[in-house]
Amino acid sequence: MSISGLFLLVVAAIIGWWLFARQLTAKPWEQKQSEADDQYGGGASLALGPARAGLWLFLGVITAFFGLFMSAYRMRMMVPDWSPLAEPSLLWLNTVMLILSSAAFQWTRGAADHGDAGRVKAGLGAAGLFALAFLAGQLLAWQQLNASGQYLTSNPAIAFFYLLTGLHGLHLLGGLSVWGRTTARMWRGGSPLGDIRLSVELCTVYWHYLLLVWLALFGLLLIT
Repeated sequence: MSISGLFLLVVAAIIGWWLFARQLTAKPWEQKQSEADDQYGGGASLALGPARAGLWLFLGVITAFFGLFMSAYRMRMMVPDWSPLAEPSLLWLNTVMLILSSAAFQWTRGAADHGDAGRVKAGLGAAGLFALAFLAGQLLAWQQLNASGQYLTSNPAIAFFYLLTGLHGLHLLGGLSVWGRTTARMWRGGSPLGDIRLSVELCTVYWHYLLLVWLALFGLLLIT
């Protein structure tokens, strides 16, 4: 099995496990109570199902998207003019930053579930800062490659490095736009707790997914 095929299989297994786990831990009486609460002012339940479904559909699409590019990477390696790239060591530190960002989101999700506004604010701030540090590190890695004379047109391996890391960075920027709106709503106040909790949950799932994608991309770059 190719690396891209294995990546798709792992992501599909994680999605399936998560959905199965949600069913096992579901508490219908709490859901009914939540719907009753929202009827009198919360308003989060109506958006809960469609928002989650939309996110998982989007994750399925970008899984296929990254899988195709990883397959193209593997096939392009077979051409004789391929010259392996020595990855910047800074990528290891960047990976740690993304892991910390994902962990901060998970911590924030727990705080949101417990209704702790102070911890939610702190967690959102930390998650965003670590994510921005990751992106800054990726740009610095690009700068290091350019400084060493390894440009986009120098070699197919270098071109793929810029392409894969750039696409991943763009998806993270998209996530940061949602993070920014969620953080602004949290600091302004006035939003129902259910709305904030839903946004934090979706951001957390998305960040965990982007971490998984990055680990797959980084692993592919390292072994090739």
